[in-house]
Amino acid sequence: MASITLLSIPLFILKGAAIGRSRAGRDLYAALHAWMSRVPGGLGIANVFACALFAAMAGSSPATCSAIGQAGIPEMRARGYSPGFAAGIIAAGGTLGILLPPSITMILYSVAAEVSLGRLFLAGVGPGLLLVALFAGYAVWRFRREYRAAAATFRAGGAKSAYLDANDLTLRQKVEMLPRVLPFVILLIGVMVALYGGLATPSETAGLGAVLALVLIASIYSMWRPRDLAPIMSATLRESTMLMFIIGMSLLYSYVMSYLHLSQSGALWIVGLHLSKWFLLAAILVLVMVLGFFLPPVSIILMTAPIILPPLKAAGFDLIWFGVLMTIVMEMGLIHPPVGLNIFVIRNIAPDIPLRDVIWGVMPFVGLMFIAIFLICAAPGIATWLPDVTMGTK
Repeated sequence: MASITLLSIPLFILKGAAIGRSRAGRDLYAALHAWMSRVPGGLGIANVFACALFAAMAGSSPATCSAIGQAGIPEMRARGYSPGFAAGIIAAGGTLGILLPPSITMILYSVAAEVSLGRLFLAGVGPGLLLVALFAGYAVWRFRREYRAAAATFRAGGAKSAYLDANDLTLRQKVEMLPRVLPFVILLIGVMVALYGGLATPSETAGLGAVLALVLIASIYSMWRPRDLAPIMSATLRESTMLMFIIGMSLLYSYVMSYLHLSQSGALWIVGLHLSKWFLLAAILVLVMVLGFFLPPVSIILMTAPIILPPLKAAGFDLIWFGVLMTIVMEMGLIHPPVGLNIFVIRNIAPDIPLRDVIWGVMPFVGLMFIAIFLICAAPGIATWLPDVTMGTK
């Protein structure tokens, strides 16, 4: 618990709470929607991009789902998108909050695996952009499929779907959307430059981001009064306290496991099975995926790290690279029943969408995550290239 890296957790939570409690998510979504309105499936793509950008600013999957979903789901449904499709885009886009930096999940993994947090953050960028591209590509394909179905129904004498209505905005209207969004994008870029330019440590960067986020919501949204800041501070204190207690007890659990040689014995037993390295990796990822059906990412990392990381390291796997894979697998747990935290966030903001439709809406995105894992295994450079170029090879 004396690790200075852990100090960044409450500061990143404060930054995310400040942005999440403001109207920044809605403004970001509105600006992206305006600029992509003429692209086929542009509304779905705008939601994916908005989720990615907001996740990178807030670092929280549920906050991303809630902030973007409150504006995005009603708008997509009003434009003819099926309820399950609209819910799936937001739920899956929200999972990017634990992959794109700054990610609290990655901070905990870096502490558990004793790896560089800066390299881990950079390693999440490539796979994060890959998932954004896959999600956006699926949104275009699904839009065209539903659009053709709506057009065929209309030609056959059926009701006209909102899919078929034109919605063009003037350049002036699009430009008017930018002033409230650009400061937060600049905040995101500034924090990343400070971190990777060697100007500040992760903890200092977290503090800088939190202060700037509070300044921005005060100046742009006039959220400076005590009644405006109280919910932000309360949410930060509540979540930070919960996480610190979990971390403390998990570190005690890890110490006891090591003291009793249980983690070492478990690792030696796994190594003694003489599994091929790729079969070992597949078995561990399946274990993480199953645990993700019932446990949140924080618990999975801190409970399994003492047992699964030593065999992976002995097999020659890069723990930075594996951390990215593990994060993507845990993303699946956020949108997969029976727990699926993001599914219940969607149900909270769109209670009229049946749970069955939400679950079927997210399943294609789970498949896209499997494709991303396969691609990262086949081409590890997707995750390792950026940290190697930026910080040098290990």
